[in-house]
Amino acid sequence: MPAVKVKKSEAEQAKKVLKRAGIYDGKRRPKRDGEDILLPITDSKKVQNLGFEVVDIELPLRPERQIYKNLESILKDKFTKEELEFLRRYDVIGDIAIIQIPPEIEHREKEIVDALLKVHPFLKVIAKKGFHKGVFRVRDYTIIWGENRLTTVHKENGVEIKVDLSKVFFNPRMKGERYRLAQLVKDGERILLMFAGILPYALVIARYKAAEITAVELNKDAVRLGLENIELNKKNLKGSIRVIQGDVFDAVPKLGTFDRVISPTPKGVDALRLALEKSEKWVHYYDFVHEDKIEEFKRRIISECRELGKECNVKIKKVSDFKPHVFKVCADIELL
Repeated sequence: MPAVKVKKSEAEQAKKVLKRAGIYDGKRRPKRDGEDILLPITDSKKVQNLGFEVVDIELPLRPERQIYKNLESILKDKFTKEELEFLRRYDVIGDIAIIQIPPEIEHREKEIVDALLKVHPFLKVIAKKGFHKGVFRVRDYTIIWGENRLTTVHKENGVEIKVDLSKVFFNPRMKGERYRLAQLVKDGERILLMFAGILPYALVIARYKAAEITAVELNKDAVRLGLENIELNKKNLKGSIRVIQGDVFDAVPKLGTFDRVISPTPKGVDALRLALEKSEKWVHYYDFVHEDKIEEFKRRIISECRELGKECNVKIKKVSDFKPHVFKVCADIELL
């Protein structure tokens, strides 16, 4: 069977290209080959036009994937469309699945657990979502199957991230955003990362680019895990990460300026002015905005820049849904 052979550092981007071309074989597992990765494909002729090296090798099928592609395919005849809307929004973090189950179908947890295990047979814990609480946005979770723990090691974009869901906030759905930002960074850049958490953005950037990153985070548990994560990945990091434990609004004003500022801003927090003040060239500012107010948000950014004596170009992209008509967005701001 055909596969594409690429350098490990290029695997994520190559996978995206193959998926866009419609020739990535999701039924088979990629395989590591020394410093290279073998990515399964369905058509060796089409891939030749993309400039990849093609090899012939047997790659194993993903367990159950030849039958079960997703949770919805298993449960579609057992639950209503509205119920499936809740169930399909689950996340997998390391070997832990996090799922939202409406009260009216909680008595059918076993069916849901069995379906999740068919799609993801590697799971060791399945937990039910509760509500966010406290200043650090940590959720309550109820373990409904598996080991009694909420700690795991999550792998993404070539890094390993130790997570304790009982103590810190972590969003696996930002994987693509973290990779996108890493590709925008140039070697040698000085980067400020505000609201750094357990360092997922910093780790991915440092994995690919020789940047000097200063990360600021208030949550002591997140700082502790972040330092563990630097140690966990130190052999594979091209860049350096300095961690400051403290409130962004206290710590950042005492720092100098940076080539690039990244702010994965918590909901309800306004750090736009601070991010703009501390950047010399680029700001990537995340916020939660109603679809009718995206242009208003853009105008506010331009106005803030001018008040600081700066001109800017602003591009706003929707990153993910938050609730009906409200999106998590990223403003990519180039200071001129």
